Amino acid sequence: MDGKLNETALGYAGGIISGAGMLALGILANLGIYTNAAGLMMQGHMFFSLTPLGILGGIIEAAVIGFVLGYIIAVVYNKFA
Repeated sequence: MDGKLNETALGYAGGIISGAGMLALGILANLGIYTNAAGLMMQGHMFFSLTPLGILGGIIEAAVIGFVLGYIIAVVYNKFA
């Protein structure tokens, strides 16, 4: 191994973790747990709300952002490795 990161793999991992976090937050907020965090998430994300469709939109949005950030981190890391 040459010390390089697989950009796509890190992007997918970031997307999956981000989407799973958004799903967990949506479910927990609907159960009355972490409602303040969900409120902040609704302010910061265009598509997230506590409806089923809003949670799905938040998952997709978070997955895309997580993928892009993970990919960029891997590209920058590989420039230094």
